[in-house]
Amino acid sequence: MDTKQIKALIEENEVQAIDLKYCGLDGKWYHITFPARRLDFVLEHGVPFDGSSIPGMRDVESGDMVLMPDLATAAIDPFYETSTLRLICSICDAETRIGVKKDPRSVAHRAHEYLLSTGIADNSTWIPELEFHLFDGMETSSDSFSSGYNITSCESKDALPEDWDDGDNMSRQDIKAYHADTPFDRFYEIRQEMVDLMEDMGIKIRYHHHEVGISSQQEIETELLAFPKICDDAMVMKDIIRRTALENGVTATFMPKPVYNHAGNGMHFHMMLHKKGKNVFYKKGGYADLSKEALWFIGGILKHGRALVAFTNPSTNSFKRLLPGFEAPVKLFFGLANRSAAIRIPKYGNTEATKRFEFRTGDATCNPYLAMSALLMAGLDGIKHKIDPTKHNMGPFDDNVFAWSEEKKATLLSIPANLEEAMQALREDHAFLLEGGVFNEELIESHIKMKLAEYKAVNDRPHPYEMALYYNL
Repeated sequence: MDTKQIKALIEENEVQAIDLKYCGLDGKWYHITFPARRLDFVLEHGVPFDGSSIPGMRDVESGDMVLMPDLATAAIDPFYETSTLRLICSICDAETRIGVKKDPRSVAHRAHEYLLSTGIADNSTWIPELEFHLFDGMETSSDSFSSGYNITSCESKDALPEDWDDGDNMSRQDIKAYHADTPFDRFYEIRQEMVDLMEDMGIKIRYHHHEVGISSQQEIETELLAFPKICDDAMVMKDIIRRTALENGVTATFMPKPVYNHAGNGMHFHMMLHKKGKNVFYKKGGYADLSKEALWFIGGILKHGRALVAFTNPSTNSFKRLLPGFEAPVKLFFGLANRSAAIRIPKYGNTEATKRFEFRTGDATCNPYLAMSALLMAGLDGIKHKIDPTKHNMGPFDDNVFAWSEEKKATLLSIPANLEEAMQALREDHAFLLEGGVFNEELIESHIKMKLAEYKAVNDRPHPYEMALYYNL
């Protein structure tokens, strides 16, 4: 949209307020709102703010930053009672109005520019698979003398809300719920409401369904959408999911492992590269009809996989999902239709138009801008250095590696065991991220510092289950 179209949209919808959204290093959206009459001024000058107050962004002595809105992201916010226009912003230097090095959105745009500069491709498309839970209630407590949580779910007999009358006996127990039909799939209408809002905002949805977890685990998956806009779209999708859930009296979480011993929430990333309209990853006759560029791209992601996890799985809870037996890949290899692989080549994607692969390790606690940019940079590094995964014992393996002997499994490269290990891996392997000035040392060090503080905060606290194990020893 241009300014004229924005003003027409404002007039048509009687917009009173304009809401600027921007993303911090922590992957959360922040916002600031101004009267619609100030649009021209803001478009020219931006909105100044204190960057030192946003986690990981800047020190107090150099905090002044400016939000510059992107008119292409304009949309009427469907949740506010006041008619409000939403614009997504980049965080820019107060003097130059150029996206700062630690602005996640600017990182994604620099990654796209770097892709173009390589000549490898002129377009990149992605599918993020968003998995999440819808719970009826969630209560937490944490202080020096108590710690715990209580989740309720009307779909699970083990977690029914106190006032829930399971007279229809539709709550279930000890079974998987993949593609479960109504009436057991109690939140179909809520999911459809979410999808309708996403479609209204131009985010094309491939499908949605109930996932494996019996305690109301859901999935919404997009069609192939262009990078870097897909990063904005992922933020919009998460926002719609949370706010639609709240409006319907439930709560949504993207936590990778909210329920012990049940299926966890991943965020699989499908990816493709295109050049002059042709799929760079397709070559008839090779393994899974993959081109040499595709294999090198895969090789780059797998080689840098331990460091990538620092961005694709950046929470202490991430590593409670990444366990054998839950279709959550813990070994860095690739294979055709292999759900135990970190990179899976879908068997149904068997034409030039559909040939792609997915990185299955990630989860939605990630910052979409940083995670997808890091994956792209790793893949491009693989093509640049012709990293052949087959020469590094990274596949292709088409059998279930969880069934291998322990000795054989030990020959495969593993992802880090926890968040601390992931940050150490990033510290040791991040030169590929610095190419083209896409990431920089300050951003990487700030991310590591922020995440290690989270790791320490969790690790230093007594765990409720430790009371059961050790209280009476």
